[in-house]
Amino acid sequence: MKKSLIFIFSLFTIHYSLAQKKPLDHSVYDSWQHIGERMISNDGKWVVYTIDPQEGDNELVIQSSDAKYKKTVPRGYNALITEDSRYVVFKIKPFYKDTREARIKKKKPADMPKDSLAIVELGKEEIWKREKIKGYKAPQKSFGWIAYQLEEQIKQPGGVLKPTKKDSVDINSKRISDSLSHVIDSLNSVITELERSKKKKNKNKDEVEDEIEIEDAEGDDPASGPADSGNDLVLRNNATGEEIVFYNVLEYYFSKTNEQLLVEMARNPRDSFSFAQVMLYDCKMSKAITLSKKGNEFKNFAMTDDGSQIAYVAERDAKPKDLQKFYKLWYYQSGIDSAIMLVDRYAVGMKLGMTISEYGNLNFSKSGKRLFFGTAPIQPPRDTTIVDFEKPKVDIWHYKDDYLQTVQNFPARLRAAQQENFLAVYNFETSSIKQLGSKEIPQVLQTNEGDGDQFVGVTDFGKRIESQWRGNTLKDIYAIDVNTGKNELVKENLFGQVYPSPTGKFILWYDRKAKDYFLWNGYTSQNISSKIKYPLWSEDAQNPEEPANYGIMGWHEDDEAVYIYDRYDIWRIKTDHSSHTTTMTKGFGRSAKNILRLFFRDSEKRFFSDNDELYIRLQNDKTKEYGLAVAKTNGYFSEFDYPDNKFLPPITIAEKEVSGNRTFIYTKETYERNPDLYFCLHTSQGGLEDPAKPSVETVTDIKLSSINPQQSNYLWGTAELFNWKAYDGKEAAGIVYKPENFDPKKKYPMIVYFYEKLSSTLYDYKEPAPIRSAVNVPYFVSNGYVIFIPDINYTTGHPGQNAYDYIVSGSRALVKKGWVDSTNMALQGHSWGGYQAAQVATMTKLFKAVWAGAPVANMTSAYGGIRWESGVNRQFQYETGQSRIGGTLWEKLPLYLENSPLFHLDKVTAPMVIMANDADGAVPWYQGIEMFTALRRLGKKVWMFNYNGQGHGLTQRQDMRDYQIRMQQFFDWILKGEKPAKWITEGVPAVKKGKEWGLEVE
Repeated sequence: MKKSLIFIFSLFTIHYSLAQKKPLDHSVYDSWQHIGERMISNDGKWVVYTIDPQEGDNELVIQSSDAKYKKTVPRGYNALITEDSRYVVFKIKPFYKDTREARIKKKKPADMPKDSLAIVELGKEEIWKREKIKGYKAPQKSFGWIAYQLEEQIKQPGGVLKPTKKDSVDINSKRISDSLSHVIDSLNSVITELERSKKKKNKNKDEVEDEIEIEDAEGDDPASGPADSGNDLVLRNNATGEEIVFYNVLEYYFSKTNEQLLVEMARNPRDSFSFAQVMLYDCKMSKAITLSKKGNEFKNFAMTDDGSQIAYVAERDAKPKDLQKFYKLWYYQSGIDSAIMLVDRYAVGMKLGMTISEYGNLNFSKSGKRLFFGTAPIQPPRDTTIVDFEKPKVDIWHYKDDYLQTVQNFPARLRAAQQENFLAVYNFETSSIKQLGSKEIPQVLQTNEGDGDQFVGVTDFGKRIESQWRGNTLKDIYAIDVNTGKNELVKENLFGQVYPSPTGKFILWYDRKAKDYFLWNGYTSQNISSKIKYPLWSEDAQNPEEPANYGIMGWHEDDEAVYIYDRYDIWRIKTDHSSHTTTMTKGFGRSAKNILRLFFRDSEKRFFSDNDELYIRLQNDKTKEYGLAVAKTNGYFSEFDYPDNKFLPPITIAEKEVSGNRTFIYTKETYERNPDLYFCLHTSQGGLEDPAKPSVETVTDIKLSSINPQQSNYLWGTAELFNWKAYDGKEAAGIVYKPENFDPKKKYPMIVYFYEKLSSTLYDYKEPAPIRSAVNVPYFVSNGYVIFIPDINYTTGHPGQNAYDYIVSGSRALVKKGWVDSTNMALQGHSWGGYQAAQVATMTKLFKAVWAGAPVANMTSAYGGIRWESGVNRQFQYETGQSRIGGTLWEKLPLYLENSPLFHLDKVTAPMVIMANDADGAVPWYQGIEMFTALRRLGKKVWMFNYNGQGHGLTQRQDMRDYQIRMQQFFDWILKGEKPAKWITEGVPAVKKGKEWGLEVE
């Protein structure tokens, strides 16, 4: 009796709990949170992360990794933890409401609310703040300093370098030096120059101030043109609170180590005696040196890690009206007075007709023995013989052009062509220049961090026209001798990927036609993967072209071996003549159908060594469950023992594993569980060092965040894997989302959403939000819908039939379960999914409503068109790409007609909504127009949305919210029998646009 009462009470509690919950509505989105930035300190003791709402004010959390200490800072973002694990530096946004109000009032950028800078010593409550800052930087591998740029000028007379007085917002009350002599004594070669200030009406006398000037060794004195005044930069000592100001700063950089600050300073446009200059400041020694002064433009700064060598390009000679400007390469090394001109267009080794490119990327090799820079052909001056309004404006399309005019004129491509430059190197040991890149070999891959003897050249020169129908180009691969500049052809017409070895001894490539990896050792090439009997290419690839490879994990130390992925496992292949091959994971992946991939790698480390512990993420190919394992290159492999392993979701490393202490942070999630942040400590028992010994790897995780507690107030749902047999006879998989209070005796309306294959997202949390293009799963599930997402397999030439085989067979298999209402089912898809929704709608009467976003209606008219987001032609997409027709329009016309919904729209029975936006750069909106006008001509119920100025997917939040509401109203009307909104029954005439929205329900 007692047990019966307990059971009855439990049922009452459950029903009462459900009764208290409510369905999601459109008002909940803004406050729904997710973890944004995340980082862990180098000592593993501190975690910093942001909790970001969809709209509104976020918060930054500073937390000890044991979760015993927590500090929250409203609106904090863009954080970093200093290298010594002592401070966290971050920006603070203005209040969202203040920024919104300023936008409503259309304030100028200068009058908009500004960010503040904040510094917190970890473990302490005090916050140092500075208002109205533009940005900040800190040394990457040293600590103690922070530099921040102000939005507004400091109200002090102009000077090059001065210490600030005590700042009123410095709540640490650190004494800031007010002694100018402290700075003057630290400068070399100082002379003074008088700064003249005009008398102002509200002052009684002229103000005269000494300005610090450092003599420039070369003594150039070109005429100065108009100048950007820059912003004031403050260098702060975190420990003492002392600050030094650099005025009119354009750019600034810390060296990676050794605490050197490089500053580019503009001339003050209000001061005719000022000048532009480049300065290097030694933070530890409080010593500054001017590298260059009096020039028109300095740019493309590069430093060695310790700041002992600096390079940049500068233009210092041209007059404002000159039609040509020539840049020179400048170089500074510790111990000299100022920078010297290293290379100009007349230098020995520079090719005739070439000059220093202002757009080339400068970088030093790791050893500092080489400096890489860009060269470019000297361009003729602009034609001034014809005035602008008399110049014809015409694009001439030529059949021999490498790229179509639409591609050539695409802003990014046009800018790249205008800024094209080719890699050259200056060798300090031989004082010589070698040209490495050229128009024929434009891409050069460096090896051994710039110190390799052999680089790799990649080119598609002379092969670019075919990108129109291939979507890619064949490549020639060259070995380039850095010391002589000579090149050698290694592989011709490669369709695949190239992987130079870290030291440069080898060139590895994957040949998609041969389906194998080849290694070039400087003399010959050999197939090194032929001993692997499993496919190294994507077995799921279903496009009518050679499939891509799974890729490589990386290289072993000294290029001794390379690690290659197959579908499941990781293979180690020796690079000697033996090509000895072993699985690093002992075949664990394939035997368990677990896909194993390295999910963290230190970006500083270029190769793997014997003692490395590698963290491997795994996902089961069948169940879609996730896991974590640890491996070593000596063959040790062990899966982690997780208490909730079955539901372990995707794991993401935020920054990097802390060296030596085996700690990291990650998020855990399922569809039902928020992606909260956890701190993890990895421990092992047994033979991690010896692969023959058994070992147990465990993680102790501590939950740090608890976002979205409001979710417990709403009806949610569950996600399940669903398997069935498709009409083509193959086993199929998909995801089924069911309402929280699911009752198998009820009949539920169902929306089917699809793209290609999405079942691997089974354990992903889906945040309720205004949608860009897809169906909002949590909203509809919370409101009593079943959502079904089937995977689709494809065959060449019949994508429409393939979509039918899987979407319809899966839907009918679910109907047989008894809880899906077969009379109230709908299709929803976008882009490729939108095409499939429209095509399937012509092939069956099973679905009562169809929602097709950005669909291709007519493959024959789309085939020769342009993807305006890039300017490329669409032919490749239909021949070998996603549309999978497998041939040209002239070779396969019947297939183009078969797979074009436009030619079968007379068979459509379901009301259809189309979204086709007028700025769509992927699927031209005339495709939607063709479908809309055809359905309208056929007397079908059809609506079309054009969100003005929007592209392939919605990006404006107000448009996404509107789209979400209309989708809900449409499906509720057809699948639930609710009253239609006014836009459904009457539309919104153009004359009422912006005045009426048609969202009201009659």
